[in-house]
Amino acid sequence: MTFFFNICVDVFCPLATSPCIVNGVSIFSKRVILYGSEGNVKMFSSDCTQEDLIVQNSRCGDVLPKATCQVAEPICLSARICDCQSHCNEACCQIPDCICRQFGGQLDFSSNRSVYVTIGIFTIVQIVRNVQMLIPAYDFCIPEKECVTSSDDPCDMFRRIEFPTEEFFPPKVSDCGCNSDRPRR
Repeated sequence: MTFFFNICVDVFCPLATSPCIVNGVSIFSKRVILYGSEGNVKMFSSDCTQEDLIVQNSRCGDVLPKATCQVAEPICLSARICDCQSHCNEACCQIPDCICRQFGGQLDFSSNRSVYVTIGIFTIVQIVRNVQMLIPAYDFCIPEKECVTSSDDPCDMFRRIEFPTEEFFPPKVSDCGCNSDRPRR
């Protein structure tokens, strides 16, 4: 994940009575590893079109988890002006065009001075997936005995098949093949 912060700093010069306002962008990248897996079912919703069903690379029907990031308001902990180091160039700071447009176009990396800021942020990164919830129903009775008939009707045969609940949920940790009972090498 890469965060782009819009920084506004008041810089006080020795002979000036009012501060000079400096605007810029601060970049912070963080690697996050989330564990999730694909479901074994397809899900179709009203926002899928007929064309989506035909296209090979369409995401319509896939049941994949979605990563979300919640960020609290950042806190500026410190700021200081320093001479620009060798790593302060445009090649290492690939800033997307949508971020540059917030500052009026291309950013100027030619300055020999930089403002270094320390920012504190609180984030929650999580994986989100639509799941089925089991809600107990009261005053509902399921027969315990099943009448076995010798009908060749496919609908009757289908009714006797147990619902594959485990297909609609991610695999359990114990089912991942990472069995801790195996001897370690």
